[in-house]
Amino acid sequence: MSASTSPTCSDSPSSAPANRTGGNSEILVADIPIEIVSEEEMAFIEAALSAATSSFGLATRSWGPLSPCRRFATSFPPSPARRIVRTPPRSPRDIEDSAGPALKRSLLRDFRSGRGLTVTDITATEWCEKRMEFVVLRGKPGRTKAMIAGSNRHAQLEEEVVEKIEIQTNSVEDSWAVKFLNFIAGVNQLLFEGLTRELPVIGFVEGIWLKGVIDEVQMPTREVLTNPLLVDTKTRVKLTLPSEAQKRNSRLQLMCYKYLWDTLVLNSFPKEQFFKYFCLNPDCILSEDVNKYIVSLGLPAKTLEDVVTYFKDTCCVLSPAQEQLLLRYELQSDHSLLEEYQFEYEEDWLKARIRECIMFWSGEREANYVEDSENWKCRYCSFTEMCPKQSSQT
Repeated sequence: MSASTSPTCSDSPSSAPANRTGGNSEILVADIPIEIVSEEEMAFIEAALSAATSSFGLATRSWGPLSPCRRFATSFPPSPARRIVRTPPRSPRDIEDSAGPALKRSLLRDFRSGRGLTVTDITATEWCEKRMEFVVLRGKPGRTKAMIAGSNRHAQLEEEVVEKIEIQTNSVEDSWAVKFLNFIAGVNQLLFEGLTRELPVIGFVEGIWLKGVIDEVQMPTREVLTNPLLVDTKTRVKLTLPSEAQKRNSRLQLMCYKYLWDTLVLNSFPKEQFFKYFCLNPDCILSEDVNKYIVSLGLPAKTLEDVVTYFKDTCCVLSPAQEQLLLRYELQSDHSLLEEYQFEYEEDWLKARIRECIMFWSGEREANYVEDSENWKCRYCSFTEMCPKQSSQT
């Protein structure tokens, strides 16, 4: 889709020099030093490594004076859910006794079966595959102060524009219905008011189910025909700009969102495949609480399949996202803008990165370590002591 020349998988998308405007550009607010790594940067990566959740929420606002909208948030209270029976991973003995060749361990099969991958799974894998492997097998590290501050900032932005309401879900189908309804409500806000935040997206791309939550989507209503602009906001603890490694990782994140958005807009959502993969009953009658949400949106839906049909119809009225994507960096202490960084979508580079990640997740190859030029990442890793790369260097 992009007319620019795409680099190979081992390269990162090119970015133009600073202090320029227009195409691939960085719009600097001040002469701020660049820091190779910081507490905030590692908090960002820790969050990416540990997120990998199925959150699929929504926050909305309008241009001009704030007018918080009443929406059902995705912070559901504990509720009984239909147990899904899945085939457990085969033991080494089973593999040895099988007639076929021995199967390598697949993190996708063993830890994401019936769940798919998230965009944070992809970005965390790109940062360091071995670190991602440690997180999946041994558990996520504890949250840092910087990570908590970043989460609080995003929660603050959400609270400005949405009134969260808990909704009781009685089944997995209920939960998925609310996720799709949140997308529909967010798109309505985007079309009528030009802006929405925390917009959930899900799609079947590169042979896997991938899901995520777009930080912000803009589409000014003053323009009759326009393509939405995808935006992501990052926070910084200190008055420094992020390293190229983090910018590359953030570019990958926003490109994944555009890929998912465009897939929903340009392709028909494969609902039958969706129901089968996530073990869902499309004819399930949704609960009373979910039905109230449906009624508030003016939709005559009763089942999960009804909701998914309206979700598909909603996607049909949208346009592909702009080729230009926008990253914002702000200071945590006072939320002042440090930098707005624009870059071009590079489809070939993105797909190559996703395929590389899938090879790792599916067990087609062993986890790679960081390249020697980025060995500094290891100094901030929680798994350094058990990492074979570090053992071989001592």
